[in-house]
Amino acid sequence: MSLQTPDHHEAHGPGLGGRLNWLRAAVLGANDGVVSTAGLVVGVAGATDARGTLLTAGLAGLLAGSMSMAAGEYVSVSTQRDSERAALALEKCELATEPQAELVELTELLEGKGLSRQLAQEVAEQLTEHDALRAHAEVELGIDPDDLTNPWQAAGASFLAFTAGALLPLLAIVLPGAGQRLWITVVAVLAALALCGWSSARLGAAPAGRAIGRNMAGGALAMGVTYAAGALLGAAGV
Repeated sequence: MSLQTPDHHEAHGPGLGGRLNWLRAAVLGANDGVVSTAGLVVGVAGATDARGTLLTAGLAGLLAGSMSMAAGEYVSVSTQRDSERAALALEKCELATEPQAELVELTELLEGKGLSRQLAQEVAEQLTEHDALRAHAEVELGIDPDDLTNPWQAAGASFLAFTAGALLPLLAIVLPGAGQRLWITVVAVLAALALCGWSSARLGAAPAGRAIGRNMAGGALAMGVTYAAGALLGAAGV
C-alpha cells in the first residue's frame, strides 16, 4: 500500500514561512502605495486638472512614501536583528558557563512540546552534542542563527513594493485626458485594491470576499474624502 500523501500535505521546505511573510509584506506595501498615492492625486484633482500639478504631487507622494516605508522598515528590522544577536550572545554565554543547566532547560522545553521525559532528555543530549547553540536558538528563542533578518533587504523590498503600487494611480491620473482621468484612476485603483485584497487573503488562507470588500471600501473612502477636500479648497481659491 502506498504511503504517499497528497501534495498539499507534503512537508514544507525550509524558509517557507519566511517567504510567505515577505510576500505578505510586499502585498501590503503595494497596497499602501496604491491607497496613499491615489488619495493624494485624487485630492489634488478635486482642486485642479492641470497635468503638471498632478504629476508633481504624485511624484512627491511616491518618493516620500517609498522612502518613509524603506526607512521605517530598516529601523524596525535593524532593531529586531540587534535583539536576535543579543539573545544569541546571551545564550552562547550561558552554554559556556552553565552547560548542565542549559541541558535541563532544553529537556524541559522539549518535554513541554509533548515528548516524554526520557525521550526529551535523549533528544536534548543529541541536539546539544551536534550544535548546542542552534538547538537552544531554535527551540528556546525561535531563531535560526544562519537566517537572521536583513534590514537592507527589508528596506529595499518595502521601497520597491510601495513604488510599484504608487505608480498605478500616478500613471492613471496623468496619462488620460482631463475628462477621463478621474474615473479611469478610480476604476484602476479599485481593481488594484481588489487584487491586493485577493492576494493577501490567499496568502493567509482567509476568505477572499471579505478581504476584497474591505480593501476596496477603504480605498474608495480615502479617495472620496480627499477629493471632497480638494474640491472645497479649489472652490475657495486656496
